[in-house]
Amino acid sequence: MKPHTISNESQLNSNGRLVHLLGLKGLPKNQLEKILDVADGLIGSKGNLQKSKILRDMSVANLFFEPSTRTRNTFEIAAKRTSAKTINVDLANSATNKNETLMDTMHTLKAMQIDMFVIRHKQNGMPHHVAENIEGVSILNAGDGINAHPTQALLDVLTIRQHKGQFDNLSVAIVGDIRHSRVARSGIQAMKTLGTTDIRLIAPETLHYKEETPDLERFDSLKKGIEGADVIISLRLQKERMIAADIPDEQTYFDNFGLTNKILKHAKPDAIVMHPGPVNRGIELESSVADGPHSVILQQVTNGIAVRMAAMEILAGAF
Repeated sequence: MKPHTISNESQLNSNGRLVHLLGLKGLPKNQLEKILDVADGLIGSKGNLQKSKILRDMSVANLFFEPSTRTRNTFEIAAKRTSAKTINVDLANSATNKNETLMDTMHTLKAMQIDMFVIRHKQNGMPHHVAENIEGVSILNAGDGINAHPTQALLDVLTIRQHKGQFDNLSVAIVGDIRHSRVARSGIQAMKTLGTTDIRLIAPETLHYKEETPDLERFDSLKKGIEGADVIISLRLQKERMIAADIPDEQTYFDNFGLTNKILKHAKPDAIVMHPGPVNRGIELESSVADGPHSVILQQVTNGIAVRMAAMEILAGAF
C-alpha cells in the first residue's frame, strides 16, 4: 500500500475526539497542538518528567513486528509513568509464528482486556487496518513501513517549539534518506500543519522522493540546502529498506551529506541539530556535531516519553 493512499480518517470519532493515533496527515491543527501542550505540561521546569495515574485502570500492549530500542522502550516507560499495566508481546514466540493471523492475535489480546495497542509493523498501513477492524481498543502507530511515525514527528516539533517558539518563519532542512523515511514524511506533515513553509529536502537523487514535491525545495548540495536554516534534521540511512545502488558507499555519503561543524557554519548561528536515532556517527553526523552545542538529540529522547504519555492520556479520554 502506497503512503498517499492511506487514510487517517478512522483516528477521529464522530464527535471529533482522537481515539487512535495513526498518522498526522489530515490531523487538525488544534488536535496536534493539544498533544504538544499536554506533553509540555508533563515536563517540569528542570526538564524532569512528571508522573500521573490517568491510565491506572488500563492495560497497554506493545507489539513491535520490527526491531526497536528507543521507540519501544520510551512507549513502555510512558505507559508506566501514566500508571498503566504494560505487556510487551513476545512476537518471536507468539502465535503469529504458528500461522495465526494478525487480526486473530489482536482479537485475542482484546479478549484479555487490553485497552491500547502500540503497533510497529514493516507494512504500510497495518495499524490503520487494525484500527478499522477492531472496536473498543485504541491504536497507537509506532511506525508503519515508510508511511508514518506520528509520535516521532510530534516529539520533533515539540523540541523545535521549545527552542524556536513559532513555526511560520522557520527554515527547516531535512537531510539524508528521505525516500525511505517515515520520520520525514510525518515530520513534513506536522510542520506544514503548524505553519512552516520553508522546508528543504537535501539528499542524493537516489534518496529523494520518487514522486514530485512542488511545495518542497530539493537540494543535492548540503552546503546550499542548509544555508540560513534554523533547524537541521539529519535522518538515519534506512539500510534495511535500501538496495545497494541507493548510495555508492558510506564514506562518499559522509563526504557529501554528513553534517560537520564546518558545514554547520552555513546554517544560522543558533540553529539546532536533530536526529531520530540511532545515529550512525561518521556517516550522518560527525561526533563533534552529535555531541556539540547545537545538538538537541538527547532532549528529543526525553520529549519522546512526554509525547507518548500525552498521546496515551488523550486517547484514554483524559483531555
